[in-house]
Formats: sequence, structure tokens, C-alpha cells
Amino acid sequence: MKLKRIDEIAFGTNIQDITVPDVLRRRVPTGIGYFDAVLGGEGFTPSMITLFTGTPGAGKTTLMLALANSLQGHGAEVVFNTAEESLYQIRMTTERLRLRHPFKVGGLSNIPQLLEGCDKIRKAAPRRPFFLIVDSLQCMDDGYFKSGRITCATNERTLSLLTNYAKEHSVNVIVIGQVTKDGKMAGSNKLKHMVDSHLHLSVEQKDEDLKGCRVLETQKNRFGGAGHIVFLNMKATGFKELARISAN
Repeated sequence: MKLKRIDEIAFGTNIQDITVPDVLRRRVPTGIGYFDAVLGGEGFTPSMITLFTGTPGAGKTTLMLALANSLQGHGAEVVFNTAEESLYQIRMTTERLRLRHPFKVGGLSNIPQLLEGCDKIRKAAPRRPFFLIVDSLQCMDDGYFKSGRITCATNERTLSLLTNYAKEHSVNVIVIGQVTKDGKMAGSNKLKHMVDSHLHLSVEQKDEDLKGCRVLETQKNRFGGAGHIVFLNMKATGFKELARISAN
């Protein structure tokens, strides 16, 4: 569904005269209990742009592939696009994780080409919620520089294009963002302000009882509140929930 652009609502419009489209009032459950929990309990809101960061080796790609598989199995149309790994590597990972649902994949690094491809897949299944998962932001080229040189400005323009796409078509976009070894976001902090939600995956190091476990937490969520935390055990076949802390 294509939404009315926000800039088409005249400045000074009475707030009571703005009608929120029904599609924005619906939630799309992921089929993964702990993932819905960190989103506030009900899943994704259509048009939502999510930044997903994680420390090196925490299992970002593993978790996103499991999410793609579950969403596809619960009625969504999902595209997992990687500019990080080859599609052969991704296929071997899905085999190891025993993922069986037929989500789509791509290996494009150019954002305009990626969105053109998404249009075709999305229009072929118009009744299904659409999700695009991008791995990762720092590897994508917005098409602005002919040299292909990727900078902080490139990341911002890339995220802006993905955000506009999510808002215009009421679809969901999840963008994996890289962090440095000390856990800081690679690139401008402006990226965090551009998104609707920010989820972070890390490896627990302090608590002796949970040391080595993965910690999935909500650092920002305009649609469901922040502060939700889930502790996960990572095994060869994926993640298993150990405990959760709700912000409510």
C-alpha cells in the first residue's frame, strides 16, 4: 500500500483532521517470541525502519536469517540482501540453522538497484507484509558517487533512501549496522536518530552466570518503548531464549 507522503500534509493542518491509515495500526508478529518482546510485545509496525547493531561475532547475521525465515513462514514476503557475504555462504548458514521457509535473497550493493528489485517482489505478492533486511549499511552504495567510495555521508544517504522507501510503501526495512570492537557505532550518530527503532546484540561479559550469552536489547523504539532485554544462548542451530527483562 502506498501511503500519502507526509510532506503532502499542509503545514498548519489541524491534528484532528489527520487520518492515520489502517495499515499503520496493525502489527506484524515475527513468530519469534523473544523478538516480539524486544519490539514491545506485538511485532513490527508497517513503515518501520530498524537499525540492528551488534558486537563482532555476536551473531547478527545468524539472528537476521532466523528472523527472515520466521517472518516468511508466518505470511510475510522477505528479502535478505547481503553485501557482506556471498550467497553461497548464506545458503550454507541456512542449512546449518535448518531454515526451511523460502525467503528471497540478493547480493546487491547499489541501493537504487536493490529497491527496484524489491518493487518487483513486493508487487508480485501485494497482500503479504513486505520486509527488507540489509546486511550491512556500511557496505551499501547509494549510487551518488561514481567512484563507489563509501563514506559517512554515503551511509546517511543510503539510510535516508531506505527510510523513504519504508514510509512510502508501508513496508519494513531492517538495516544491519557495524560497530567497532569497543561497541561504538561505526559512522555518524545521526544514523541512530534517523531510524524508528534501534536493536543491539552483544555478548555478556560481566555476569558470571550468563557470561558468553547473547544480549538482545531495545535501545530505541518509537512504537513500543525501549529498555526490553532478552538473554539468548547461541548454539550451532541458532538462538534459544534464556531469560527476558521487560521495561514495562
